[in-house]
Amino acid sequence: MDVVVSWTGKSACQLQEALRDTNEAFAARLGIGLRTVASWHKSPELVPRTEMHQLLDQALETAPPTAQKRFALLIAEPGAQAAQSLRVAVAVVVRGAEVLLVCRHDDESAGIRWQFPAGVIKPGRSPASTAVRETLAETGVHCLVGEDLGGRLHPATGVWCQYFLAEYLAGVAQNQDTAENADVMWVPRNTVTRFIPTDTIFQPILAALEEPQHD
Repeated sequence: MDVVVSWTGKSACQLQEALRDTNEAFAARLGIGLRTVASWHKSPELVPRTEMHQLLDQALETAPPTAQKRFALLIAEPGAQAAQSLRVAVAVVVRGAEVLLVCRHDDESAGIRWQFPAGVIKPGRSPASTAVRETLAETGVHCLVGEDLGGRLHPATGVWCQYFLAEYLAGVAQNQDTAENADVMWVPRNTVTRFIPTDTIFQPILAALEEPQHD
């Protein structure tokens, strides 16, 4: 998650945009007056009071990962890579001849509605543990990381992703995060490109999924 050292009217409005809140909804989320939100739109250079900084910090910290990602992209300096402010751990969970996928609600514009389970790497958390934790939170599936497949700047989202091949341990796959996801499903490993565009899949993932399975 990107850290804001000092909030301004502009960055507050960028958080509102990332959350896709109306002025009324954003004011209600923060527990402040509608006129305060309107003043941020009118005067982007305005620096809110100290107590307002705390409310904005809390709103950012509790925002869904996709909203945090949008916010990081919105506040990035021109020409800066979003990867510098946001890192995501991705779990490629396999169970025999199957791999686990989730269907996002709001990523259709990027052409990648179906994805592998993933989550933002928070300060002090390791990428591998984040991949395991987010998989459980999103799908109810327990897994064990077996291999670090490497990382890259995602071609569709511009976010830095670290990929892990993980083995299924236990649990029934189901949609545990209905706010973020529309569906969760095991699919045959050799059909993953029917769900995710081939040109957006990290090549080491394809190579790992093509490896022979051992009983």
